[in-house]
Amino acid sequence: MHGVPSPTQLLKDGDASACVSRQYTGTAGKVTNCQVGVSLHLATDRASAAVNWRLFLPQSWDPASGKADPPRVARRERCGIPADLGHVEKWQLALDMVDEARSWGVHIPLVVADAGYGDAAAFRLGLNERGLHYVVGISATLSAQPGSARPSTPPYSGIGRPPVARYSDPAKSAKALVVEAGRNAARPVSWREGSRPGRGRTGFKRMYSRFVALRIRPAGRGVRDATDGVELAECWVLAEWPAREAGPVQFWLSDLPVDTPLTTLVRLAKLRWRIEHDYREMKQALGLAHFEGRTFSGWHHHVTLVSLAHAFCTLRRLARAPKEMAAVRASTRSSASCS
Repeated sequence: MHGVPSPTQLLKDGDASACVSRQYTGTAGKVTNCQVGVSLHLATDRASAAVNWRLFLPQSWDPASGKADPPRVARRERCGIPADLGHVEKWQLALDMVDEARSWGVHIPLVVADAGYGDAAAFRLGLNERGLHYVVGISATLSAQPGSARPSTPPYSGIGRPPVARYSDPAKSAKALVVEAGRNAARPVSWREGSRPGRGRTGFKRMYSRFVALRIRPAGRGVRDATDGVELAECWVLAEWPAREAGPVQFWLSDLPVDTPLTTLVRLAKLRWRIEHDYREMKQALGLAHFEGRTFSGWHHHVTLVSLAHAFCTLRRLARAPKEMAAVRASTRSSASCS
């Protein structure tokens, strides 16, 4: 099972609930009043389930922060927020939950996450320090050196501090490196069944696109690099470049071994779709976003019960015979076409 940390936003009208603040939410597509929960899911190719949660505490709720908001700080006691709880970045909450899950005896060989985590060099370094591989989304602007680049040390004149090893060329964006490789470097990959009817064995079309995989050396702030006298670590950049697009549209970074097949990289990068499916089911069918309590402990109690209900539903689905599942999906498709 792979670990997949992810944030989800819960819209709020008022400002009395624990940790509510004006934050960006993909649910509304803008900055609005909401709570942000960070969850850790365990996922396989067949199923996934949320096993741990943290309620994100914004800086406005942290009395030790320079951005503390006095009215919100004053509500901490009424909301039951522990006195020693301060603002912690989402990527650090994710690492804490991974550590806790591993302390339960859960084996997590690899972590999959979106660019909100992948862009944080400290998050990737934290996974490296824990001996965990990762496949994480990144922004197209993440800076890197080509995999073939090597730092060199300028000659020492004998005056002042000896020079350290540096790369001769400035770092480029991940997108620029992929574009340089060219459209011809993209290879077609099919990674899972979709929801559209098809002629395949199960009656559904498989998901398909074109991908470029290159070896690069991530640079930028927070990365231990040649400016510190250390060579940048080499890893994979994976880019989706659909045939009808002028350029690559999505990017991932992975420290999996150099002999990892392209199909494996794609399958793992695309695994996060299951977490979006989890959120949709928990919000629309199981009441994740319908909690009206105000307290910190009440929120965690609510998301725990919702997660248990979701896990139960998942186990019931997995227990069904393959033929029964195919019949259910065919029935669902037929009903949708008649509605």
